[in-house]
Amino acid sequence: MSDLPKIPATAKEVIKNKRTGKIYASKTDFDADVADSNTDTTVDDFRQDLEIKVTRVSMGAKTKE
Repeated sequence: MSDLPKIPATAKEVIKNKRTGKIYASKTDFDADVADSNTDTTVDDFRQDLEIKVTRVSMGAKTKE
């Protein structure tokens, strides 16, 4: 199966508070929010997503003229 083309893609990790929707720059920033006694953020609010963006690729399909 080495003849399959490689599709260019990029992956981005998104760390989010699932209750408030706040997006953090990193897991470390989320952990700091949990440790902050001035917020009500808990470890149960943690959400981690992975966004994958794929470059549009032509698969060579053609229509009849």
